[in-house]
Amino acid sequence: MIALIRTIDAHAAGQAFRLIVKGAPRAAGAALAQRNDWLRRRADHVRRGILLEPRGHGGLRGGLLTEPVSPGSHAGLLFLDADGYQPISIDGIIAGITIALERGLIHGAGHDLQVDTAAGTVRVRAVLEERGTARRVSSVAVSTVPSFVHTAARPVRLGTRELRVDVAFGGRFHAIVDTEATGVPLSIARLPELSRLAVDICVSANAAGRVVHPAEPSLAGIAGVVFTGPPQDPEADLCNVSVTAGGRVNRSPGGTGTAAVMAVLDAMGMLPEDRPFVHEGLLGTLFRGRPLRRTIVGDFPALVAEIEGAAWITGEHTFFLDEDDPFREGSG
Repeated sequence: MIALIRTIDAHAAGQAFRLIVKGAPRAAGAALAQRNDWLRRRADHVRRGILLEPRGHGGLRGGLLTEPVSPGSHAGLLFLDADGYQPISIDGIIAGITIALERGLIHGAGHDLQVDTAAGTVRVRAVLEERGTARRVSSVAVSTVPSFVHTAARPVRLGTRELRVDVAFGGRFHAIVDTEATGVPLSIARLPELSRLAVDICVSANAAGRVVHPAEPSLAGIAGVVFTGPPQDPEADLCNVSVTAGGRVNRSPGGTGTAAVMAVLDAMGMLPEDRPFVHEGLLGTLFRGRPLRRTIVGDFPALVAEIEGAAWITGEHTFFLDEDDPFREGSG
């Protein structure tokens, strides 16, 4: 038997994204986190087959459109990558909503949408253009789940060295690191070093004590590192490289990482109020963040922000998962 999986590919400011539109099993569960768990237990061959080599690669992210679970929501989005299932991906929302609106996958949707994720429900604002008979999405702005600083200046032991990191939540927990403290510059040539360093930081930081979201215990553990440094673009406030705990590098400015950095800056009184906070990615692309409101999560002061970026559709594909293919579930 051969399974046919139809996907539409896009990239959000440089980060490759693959939206499954046909052929994936229908995920069961009353909540998005339960649907993630169902996919993990019952249909992980789909994730492995289309995201791992030879059909995918380590830096590729995927998404699955699903039915909404909250009143007023237009859709749910589940996020997949080479390491497993993630609660949220702002890059993925930007890319997924761009695909869904341009291809008419969400019926009756206008430019203001509500989207369910495993990390919570977010508001999405799309800027639409009519080009002849085609509907184009020029940008997508995503309101973040409440972001907050969990631990400031947390010591992390790396062999004989000690680094100080800010642990912040932006949909996932990130360790925010000033690249000057590492001695490794933010450049494509130094990505292998940054990747290895991020893995070591996550291992050390997670071993030092469990980090848990006060309202959502399933959101636990430091999922990645955001290295920050001086920008190249004169419009940008900071440049960053976001790396997952598994060493996967995000070449876009990073959505949840941008939200986490904004929470750190807000706690320090350094977040711009009269203009967007502009975050530069490794490829020179930009995300723009704006504070919307302040709130409280548990005992933590939190920030709800809006992060805006753009995505472009790059192709449409049908993948074959043949039972006789030794790599039908990927080679990773």
